[in-house]
Order: sequence, then structure tokens, then C-alpha cells
Amino acid sequence: MNKIRLPILLSSLAITTLASASSHREAPNIARSPALDSTDFYAFNSYEEGRDGFVTLIANYIPLQDAYGGPNYFAMDPAAVYAIHIDNDGDAMEDLTFTWQFTSNLAANNEGIALNIGPADNQRAVKVPLKNIGPISADDMSAANFSESYTFAMIEGGMRDGTKTMLSTEGSMGFAKPLDYIGNKTFSSAAEYARYADQFVYNVSVPNCEMPARVFVGQRKDPFVVNLGKTFDLVNYVPVEGDSAPGANDAGGFPGGITQDDSNDDLADKNVTSIALEIHASCITGDGNGTIGTWTTASLPQGRVLNPNATFSKPDVQQGPLTQVSRLGNPLVNELVIGIGDKDRFSTAHPKDDGQFADYVTHPALPELLNILFKDAVNTTLGANLDTLAPTNIPRMDLVTAFLTGFPGVNQLATVTPSEMLRLNTGIPATPADQQSWAGVAGDDLAGFPNGRRPGDDVVDIALRVVMGRLCYPIPVNGTDTDLGLCTPDDANVGTVPFTDGAPLDASMMDSTFPYLATPLPGSE
Repeated sequence: MNKIRLPILLSSLAITTLASASSHREAPNIARSPALDSTDFYAFNSYEEGRDGFVTLIANYIPLQDAYGGPNYFAMDPAAVYAIHIDNDGDAMEDLTFTWQFTSNLAANNEGIALNIGPADNQRAVKVPLKNIGPISADDMSAANFSESYTFAMIEGGMRDGTKTMLSTEGSMGFAKPLDYIGNKTFSSAAEYARYADQFVYNVSVPNCEMPARVFVGQRKDPFVVNLGKTFDLVNYVPVEGDSAPGANDAGGFPGGITQDDSNDDLADKNVTSIALEIHASCITGDGNGTIGTWTTASLPQGRVLNPNATFSKPDVQQGPLTQVSRLGNPLVNELVIGIGDKDRFSTAHPKDDGQFADYVTHPALPELLNILFKDAVNTTLGANLDTLAPTNIPRMDLVTAFLTGFPGVNQLATVTPSEMLRLNTGIPATPADQQSWAGVAGDDLAGFPNGRRPGDDVVDIALRVVMGRLCYPIPVNGTDTDLGLCTPDDANVGTVPFTDGAPLDASMMDSTFPYLATPLPGSE
């Protein structure tokens, strides 16, 4: 069997359907409820200066936000329970859960601001249609007509039957969310919006935790990057690096291959809504080995009855037991791995029950689809005689390790229960932002993906390479090429091909302080 260790031409490479987005609109049912749709989930050891020992967890919701999307912009669902779960012993069941529940409020005692319209003898007080009636700043928020508050809680044990403690800041049980970045007439500038939003970062006392946590909920610039439009257009680019190295601009890679350029990021003009929590590692690791498994969910009451005379405060009535409708741990799993007929089932499943999805990981369909569609064309183009493009190490224990168990000595929990969670070793020191590798562990940076996930980890390129067999070849660990023993080069003909969607991502595109994600884009300059 011929081996290819150089970039190869795959001009309509189906594998890059992976790059359709991290988890934006990834399942049929959740696509109908964007306020509940988790887009990305991050878990990493905090790398803000002076925050050694803290862990940051960020759950992004409401995909593909256009900054100009007024007049209602992007509120959270007041009927939902948004949650971040933590398993610290490896049984794939949550030991801690943090929950957020939101309330939408109008000014003037929840009636909304009204203006006096007409002459004095025929005047009417008429409610305004906008969320603000004038400029807003960090010093003066009186022109806001709409606001969101939320409660924040910690549950020890199972989310449904554990011990729940309401958390507070400065003696208050309530927290507030900043208005979205309506535009620069409302907020004057990006710097002013940042100053305004900073006031919604709260210090929070957590039971049995000596150091306060921090929490923020609000709009941010979508940190995910992806070449979305061309990917859906039958992969209208050559998804192999065209330069000798990413960003070299020397056309020294594969002729015609895509090169790294910000214009390839179709999410460059999108915002998201972030739920961010920073908490000391000692408060969440329990009696385990210091590694946690974590994921985010959104749940709704099971029953919903629409109000035929809907009002702001009661558009419907929702009651019954909470039902999970959205779930996200590792990026790209429900989008890349799970078959379309089971995507909604995965959204509602619990990690402990992930055995039902095992075949999607051990016998992945996408590499074989690639082989069926493109093997003959590749062999003809290159004059090769490859038996297959798909990795042959079935069952794919390399993918099981990457997505379901974690790597021994890196991010594997004390007890190994195969399950889909983002796994983070809290004992591995954070890498400063200016030293982080976009390739994470594969770039000799053990503090990055798949040891948790940082905002600057380019998970599209990483996952493209892993699914096509990169882990069958040695990877650099502490400066030394290390054979993981999961498979061999003979199992992966194209395992070292530098697959990419051409949309660059690294830590320099983010902030280096909590909540790390950049200030959102304004609806108007």
C-alpha cells in the first residue's frame, strides 16, 4: 500500500463538512430554538495573570447573531434552565452543576417606558417599541427600557435530586446581564461598551470554597472561526494547506491548496451570548485525580401551552419536569460524528448513557464516505494505488481515546467511563496567551485541546486531522515525538496531511482576561 505523507488534492473533500460550525444549529430540533442552542463550550485553566489555580468554563448560546438584529436583539429564554455540569470522579454523572435562570424585565414597574404623545388636551401615554430610549453608559443606564436578570445556583449531586444552594453577590440574590451591543450611538464606542459590560462581572461566594468565583453573562464576539459558506457549497476550496506553513504566504505547500486568511471566517461578523464562570480548581475537583469532565445543557419544562392573548410577561405557560433539549461537551461531536437520525437523541442524552452512540465513534461514517467518494479521483490525480483514504484501525480506539475516555496521564479521570465530555486536567499549568499553540496537545501544548478547550484552539483543523488518523503518527510531547500506541502509520494513509479550512484562529484573537472572549460587534458604527 502506498503511503502519502505530503498534502494531497481533495478538491471536494467531504470530510470538511466537519467545519460547518462547532455546534451552531447542529441538530434538527434545537435549530428551531436558537435561544437554547449551545454553540461552543470551553474549559481551561485560567491564563489571566494572577489567576493561577482557577478554572474557566464558558458556554456560548444563541448562534449566528447579527449585531444589527434589532429591535429585540438576543435575550435568553426565561423558561429555560441553562447549566454547566462537572463530573470529578469519572462515573459520567455530574457531581456539581451550576445553573442560570433568566427573567426578562421592562422599565417602569415592568410596564415599559411610555411617552406622552399629542397636545395637552388630547394626550396619550404610549409605550415605546425600543429597548432603549437614549444613550447608555457605564455611568448612566436610565435610558434602558429592557433588562435581563438571572438567578445563579450550585447543585451538589445530581442536577434533579441534589442539594441546591442559591448563590449571591454583595448580599443580593440577583444578577444582571448587559444589553447587547446595540450600536455606537447607544454606547458611543467599543471601549465604552467594554467598560459598561465589565460592570456585569460579579464576584460570587461559593460554599466550601475559600476563594470567590467570578461570573459573567452577556454578548460577546463569536470566538469560533470556520469557512462556512464554501464548505456547504460542495466544499468549494482545496482543504489542504497551500503554504509551507500556516501563514507563511509562500505558496510552498500543495499547489492550489487553501491558505490561511481572515476572509475565510464566515463567522467574523457574528456575535454569541456567553455564560462564563471562573472558579478555583480546588472547589470542583472533589476527591478525584484533579481531572474533571464537563459539559453544558439547556432544559425546558416538558409541557408548553401558548397563550392566545400573549403578553410580555406571559406569552405561554410552561410546566412539568425539566427536559434537556441541548447538550455540548467536545466540539463537533453532534455535528460530525452522530448520524442525523440520532442528533436529537444525543441532545437529550446524559453522558452515562453514551454507550448507545458508541458505533458512531468506533466505526465513524465520515472517513468511509470520503473514501467512497474520492479514492478513485485521488489515485488518478496522484498516480497512486491507495486501497483506502479512511483509517483502517477499526474499531477507532484513537477516536475513543480522544472523545470518550481521555488520554492516560493527560486528561483521563480517576475512573474511566466512556462518555462524551470535555476533559480538563486542572493540574497542568496554563500556557500564557502569547505562548499557546493553536494546535493544542498536537502542537506540544498540553494545556490545550483536547485537554479541555481554550478559545484560541483551532478545533476545526485539529479535529480534521485527528479523524483522518493524525494520532496514528507520533505527536510532539515536551519536545519529543511520542507514539501514543493507539494505531500505527500503516492504519492511516493520509494521517499527516495538513487538512485545514483556511480560517485561522489563535489566542491573539481573544482577550487575556476574564471572560476572555472579545467585545461583541456593534449593530451600528
